[in-house]
Amino acid sequence: MATQITINQIADYDGQEVELRGWVYHRTGKGRLQFVQMRDGTGIVQCVAFKKEMTEDDFALVKSLTQESSVIITGSVRADERAPGIPGGYEVGIQNIELVQMAEEYPITPKEHGTEFLMDNRHLWVRSRRQWAILRIRATIISALRNWLDDNGYLLVDTPIITPAAGEETTTLFEIDYFGQPAFLAQTGQLYNEANIGSFGKVYCFGPTFRAEKSKTRRHLMEFWMLEPEMAFFSLEDLMDMEEQLISAVVARVLEKRKPELDILERDLSQLESITAPFYRITYDEAVERLQKLVAETDDPEQKELLNIEWGEDFGSPHETAIAAMFDKPVFVYHYPTAVKAFYMQPVDGRPEVCRSVDLLAPEGYGEITGGSERIYDKDLLEERVRTIGLPREAYAWYLDLRRFGSVPHAGFGIGIERTVAWICGLPHIRETIPYARMLNRMYP
Repeated sequence: MATQITINQIADYDGQEVELRGWVYHRTGKGRLQFVQMRDGTGIVQCVAFKKEMTEDDFALVKSLTQESSVIITGSVRADERAPGIPGGYEVGIQNIELVQMAEEYPITPKEHGTEFLMDNRHLWVRSRRQWAILRIRATIISALRNWLDDNGYLLVDTPIITPAAGEETTTLFEIDYFGQPAFLAQTGQLYNEANIGSFGKVYCFGPTFRAEKSKTRRHLMEFWMLEPEMAFFSLEDLMDMEEQLISAVVARVLEKRKPELDILERDLSQLESITAPFYRITYDEAVERLQKLVAETDDPEQKELLNIEWGEDFGSPHETAIAAMFDKPVFVYHYPTAVKAFYMQPVDGRPEVCRSVDLLAPEGYGEITGGSERIYDKDLLEERVRTIGLPREAYAWYLDLRRFGSVPHAGFGIGIERTVAWICGLPHIRETIPYARMLNRMYP
């Protein structure tokens, strides 16, 4: 009697008869010998059909299989170090095969396809080895983030997706009609997290966030997933300490669990193996000085134009890439100008033009992967910020309320899952980091 298993278990069944259920990834061969690469979601294994070991009907069926046909294969497992697959090193000698569904001509073939064609067929593209590897790594990154937080005293508290007010810039809000009242899709769960720390001390939320930012860069999506921890009695320095421990743990977990997937992506593992705490830390002031020095020393007019910056301006992607290239692991840039950051960030003592904010820049040109700050906890100061910026006080009344009842110094940050996946996987574009990307000109499939 064959034992039903998944492909990732195959090493435990050498010499035994097994049953596998999955899809035909590729078929080749001629005459009396056919090779079927079969995938089942956990891996890929080579299945070998010898005409003399099968019924005529079963062998004829194997020869007729099309790419992505769904099948049930019964056969004996044998070790063979030459056998391709994931994990590889084993193959299955086919004894019986049952057809579940013969697939029609599959639109995605081993030949080159354009990006737009692949994105139009994303519902099928996710079956390819590369996309399979990326999305498995994504799942491990999410799991590692949540496990670390759960193990270190943080509580998951869900926050609303429909909100009455902006959490970040009002210019990037998706507005909806909420039974006759204007409402918005959440840009962040942070403001609600600040309420939740009053009950639980250390919390995090995890879910989709939305930015109506008309950007076509390789780093931007309209809908993305963000994990946001928030901590009572935390300083900016505490925040950076915690972030570097968390990020180091996540990268280590991916290296431990997803090496075959990283190999499929041809990821340079040495780049990831160096991601250990502590990370570098520089102020915004120092970062601007470094950029200005770089501009002064280069003879390339295009670089001069791209990297030119004056104190008080926010960094663009070229600036972040240039700063990160100066270091061999992630770098924190902290104390940004107040004018380029959100209204709720605590000012630096004696320098109200600068706030207690921090971004973590990933190496290899991937830019900002986390952004955070100490939050204003003084009621009068926050009231003044809301009034100065011109925010509608009634929409933030509950948020201001938090400063009336046991307000404490606190801090938090957000980490974008897709940018983190792009960095850890070494991907050139963010569109492959999420199962179904929502971009400026794409809402299908």
